[in-house]
Amino acid sequence: MQGQRVGYIRVSSFDQNPERQLEGVPLDRVFTDKASGKDTHRPALDALIAFVREGDVLVVHSMDRLARNLDDLRRLVSDLTGRGLRIEFVKEGLTFTGEDSPMARLLLSVMGAFGEFERALIRERQREGIALAKKKGKYKGRKPALSAAQVEAVRARIAAGEKKAAIARDLGISRETLYQYLKAGKSVREDGAHAA
Repeated sequence: MQGQRVGYIRVSSFDQNPERQLEGVPLDRVFTDKASGKDTHRPALDALIAFVREGDVLVVHSMDRLARNLDDLRRLVSDLTGRGLRIEFVKEGLTFTGEDSPMARLLLSVMGAFGEFERALIRERQREGIALAKKKGKYKGRKPALSAAQVEAVRARIAAGEKKAAIARDLGISRETLYQYLKAGKSVREDGAHAA
């Protein structure tokens, strides 16, 4: 019995174009997560794992899109191929079936380790760049979500009985961001940046 071809896509806040990952790949169904690689909460991956059946083919753009780290990659590939799935990694050009040779298992480990190493280098360069920019006085941090006037307007709306969730939606921010601005002791500096 031939199974379905199921795609998994993960985009992070830095990469918001899911279409390019499996563009042109014929698939019966696609599951998409919007989460960083380190995020353990990936609801679409959980749904995919519950959905797939023996004989299905899981297609992923690259190893780093599927797993958070090398251990996670090995575990996922082992669990899924153990259930009778075939996994195809498009970018690496590798396929795993569970009946893989020692060379295939070595390639999985080596390519997964390279991906983990690459992400560590990117984080290190990012930290170094931020430190250098701070030293030069050029690093401003994230732009504030709300200005001082907006925070005061929010407080007035809440005092008038409006729901915080509705206000957050109106402003295009998360409820958590709204709550952070409303926390006792949170102030908003004159330049608009918020400080604890």
